[in-house]
Amino acid sequence: MVERLLLLTGHLAHPRLVRLMTGLGELPFSWEVLDIGVKVAALMTEAIILRRLPRPVAADRVILPGRCRADLDHLSRAAGVAFVRGPDEMADLPAFLGRGARPPDLSRHDIRIFSEIVDASALPVETILARADKMRREGADVIDLGCLPDTPFPHLEDCIRTLKAAGHRVSVDSADRRELERGAAAGADYLLSLTEESLDIARRFPVTPILIPRAHGDLASLVRAAEAATKAGISFIVDPILDPIHFGFAASIARYTETRRLLPEAEIMMGTGNLTELTEADSSGVTAMLLGLCSELFIRNVLVVQVSPHTRRTLAEHDAARRLMFAAREDEALPKGYGAGLLQLHDLKPFAATPEEIAERAAEVRDVNYRIETAADGIHLYNRDIHRVAPDAMTLYPFLDTATDGAHAFYLGTELAKAEVAFSLGKRYVQDEPLDFGCATERAKEDVSKLREAGHTLRSKSKPDKVGR
Repeated sequence: MVERLLLLTGHLAHPRLVRLMTGLGELPFSWEVLDIGVKVAALMTEAIILRRLPRPVAADRVILPGRCRADLDHLSRAAGVAFVRGPDEMADLPAFLGRGARPPDLSRHDIRIFSEIVDASALPVETILARADKMRREGADVIDLGCLPDTPFPHLEDCIRTLKAAGHRVSVDSADRRELERGAAAGADYLLSLTEESLDIARRFPVTPILIPRAHGDLASLVRAAEAATKAGISFIVDPILDPIHFGFAASIARYTETRRLLPEAEIMMGTGNLTELTEADSSGVTAMLLGLCSELFIRNVLVVQVSPHTRRTLAEHDAARRLMFAAREDEALPKGYGAGLLQLHDLKPFAATPEEIAERAAEVRDVNYRIETAADGIHLYNRDIHRVAPDAMTLYPFLDTATDGAHAFYLGTELAKAEVAFSLGKRYVQDEPLDFGCATERAKEDVSKLREAGHTLRSKSKPDKVGR
């Protein structure tokens, strides 16, 4: 007979779990997912399970989420069916069940990224084009030409024409009416930013205006501008303006919510730079929170600034975040378990093995090649002769037999230093693999259909050696 599995979960995870199980295709068992009636699956208790589980249980095994804390033996006896605890992460469930799963689909999004070149008026056309090409590779959909106050921009038209000829969509960002008119006449696709007083520019040129309040925070004037644009048949985007922390941040978040209520069908823009640039925090987390808000309110346009050194990967982070939030929203799931690259400093599962598992492997080694792993107790270095554990690389130095092998010593030094960084941050370490910092760093795409080239140690001309020896 085919084994019957019953998977218990909560409200939030239920749709995603059903989709995951359905995506596994034909299975050697039958399954059913039951929402036990709690919001978060980890909050289910023995009492809740026993009270709400239908009887008799039409299953051979009941699988609980890994974070559910309950006495499995007691549940098994009380319900008359075997209870088992599954993995902590839903993404690990296919492996737990003995089947692979399709990776999450991060190919889709519904947010348009405007990437601003803030000092465009001070740059030559060729530099602007080079920047624009790089921005597009990182995820930009529109290149925004920032105009500086009281700074001439005589080559504005040349910039727009050059960018358009290269296939870019272009916006002009200025507080100067004349510059906005010049940009529109030269073929810009968008203008940032018009008010109800300057909306007439969009009546005279085929351009999409980004509308802002006449006075900061004046939503009534923003609504009037939107209504006037609608009456004139002009497509538009509204921007209530996001303010920095301690300078109106909370009130500006409320404005976005109110704008969505007042203009339920309108396209909205959020300029995230006032948070990413002006907050001394890693921009990936800030970006994730802001694009989560955008996802909930269906804000489908963001203006990104990438100027400060700590925000040098903000554009790529926005691209990752919009894909993560779209996938999670489509799955009716929390934005967790998709691996979009925004977990940069810390990993959900930093250690692939326990100290005990590593000790078992070390006891089986019969050669002098050094293996390096990390676990919750530190960095493990072992071969047939030693097994040492330390929290840092230098503590392990006295146990290395590399006095006559410079290339090998260099290799082990770099690997142990990498392991130390991983252990101190709580990141996954794999010998001979680069640390995964998500979209915080650029990584070349690997052709998984071909074998890798030999490692540095194997390529040593002076003394060939095995990587990891």
